Amino acid sequence: MTALGLCSRSEAKNLIRKGTVRVNGKTLSDPASSVETEQDTLFFQGSSVDGRLVRHVMLNKPAGILTAARDPKQPTVMELLLPVYASIGCMPVGRLDKDTTGLLILTCDGEMNHRLLSPARHVDKVYEARVTGRLTEREIRAFAEGLDLHEFTAQPALLEIEKAGEDDSLARVTVSEGKFHQVKRMFAATGHEVLTLHRSRFGPLTLDPALSEGDWRELTEKELGALRAAAGM
Repeated sequence: MTALGLCSRSEAKNLIRKGTVRVNGKTLSDPASSVETEQDTLFFQGSSVDGRLVRHVMLNKPAGILTAARDPKQPTVMELLLPVYASIGCMPVGRLDKDTTGLLILTCDGEMNHRLLSPARHVDKVYEARVTGRLTEREIRAFAEGLDLHEFTAQPALLEIEKAGEDDSLARVTVSEGKFHQVKRMFAATGHEVLTLHRSRFGPLTLDPALSEGDWRELTEKELGALRAAAGM
């Protein structure tokens, strides 16, 4: 119960002694009893409790929200979820900039999180960008060759131009890295400022079109399996 954020350890002991906790239909009387939260049916103060300690979430991140576990001054993506997700250690897989929207995966599986972000895995991320100026074949070639961004060289990326105008252009960018402000810096290196940026895909997962900005849902078993395969697990 403590791991699920329902109460403190001392409160849990007192509630068990009072007989307000039931496991598999039987009242729990010993605070030292072992409970398998993933398998056992848990009732806490009269209500059924989801005891899963490992969960995986797809979130449509809105602009203006930090990709962080907590921040003393600004709202974070964790505040969009139920409090239990923070209690069980559900964390974002990588980061999206504060003003970037779109697909963000959160998981309690630290090993999968690490593997999905490892450069050796080359897990693709797809972004939809609106940038200043006209995009041409010159930018496509520059992205394909890799760009020198001073402290590191961005690996080759796929740039697909969807609309090229005098004032602004729309494009899709596929990268296998996730360095800080990477897509914005790649466009800046070719003379374009990013006006809006939206992530539509992470590895094998595409953002669910039914999710409005700020909405989330847990991954399906099929989605989780595909993500684990991308992580080599």
